[in-house]
Amino acid sequence: MARYGMVIDLTKCVGCRACMVACKIENSTPRHVWFMYVFRFEEGEFPNVKVRYLPRPCMHCQNPPCVRADKDGARIVWKDWTVQTDYDNHKGDRSLELACPYGVNFYIEDEPDLYIDWSKDEYTAGIFGWFNPDLQKPSKWDGDPNKKERRLAGGPYRAGTVAKCTFCIHRLDKGIEVTACQQVCPVRAIIFGDLDNPNSEISKVLEGKVERKKVKVVGPGKVETEEEVVVPKEGEGVFVLKPEAGTYPKVFYIGDPPDEEAVPIEIIPVKKGMQAKGDERWGNLDIPFGLPEKERKKKK
Repeated sequence: MARYGMVIDLTKCVGCRACMVACKIENSTPRHVWFMYVFRFEEGEFPNVKVRYLPRPCMHCQNPPCVRADKDGARIVWKDWTVQTDYDNHKGDRSLELACPYGVNFYIEDEPDLYIDWSKDEYTAGIFGWFNPDLQKPSKWDGDPNKKERRLAGGPYRAGTVAKCTFCIHRLDKGIEVTACQQVCPVRAIIFGDLDNPNSEISKVLEGKVERKKVKVVGPGKVETEEEVVVPKEGEGVFVLKPEAGTYPKVFYIGDPPDEEAVPIEIIPVKKGMQAKGDERWGNLDIPFGLPEKERKKKK
């Protein structure tokens, strides 16, 4: 079975935020919610200042704390090792937000926003060869356990649930191994694919830069199991966010982490998912990035 992951090359990212827009349209999220978010930050001191960017989707952890914290049995590790939400079981348990050290979960009371119905755009359908997922607004969960309108998150979420990036599972279900964010990236900074397939593009990009080790994780069926996880090799120019949390993220970054005095740049306030320990401070980059002190570059 596949083990899907993502590589984001920070040396290529130009901060255009096309990935944010594509994700929003694909998942019909409200205007203040971003499953993919690109942080902009400054490093250095005038006149030697540079602006850098860090896109942050869900990490789709190999040992996800949200799955452990979930009380409804709604947050699950799927058979392809993506972390998904079972809307049929989800009753609005917000402990998922607090359990996540990356702040990527959003409790959304609003109904989905239908921005564009690509299925009515013959040009787009002809170019890409597929339609967006079913764009009808799913109803708010009404307690009926027999309702199976949309079992797994993918495309429009269900109002009254904790939602997040799904690695575009609705596309994967159709055999399309291209996420919306990857599809629109103009500089190919985002690579998505099967980490267990040695011939996949992501495996070739990470060749020699990651290694595997056996650890205890929570796997499919919420079962504690010993599994081989993929982790960055030290000194190979690849890092993950918050490695000390023991979550083993499947989103790998190429390039340098932000330095210890990086300053965030935001033009408008954006509602983020609840951060670790409920701390939503915007000024401390360690909160949104989830970077440990030892991973940060020291300013010379």
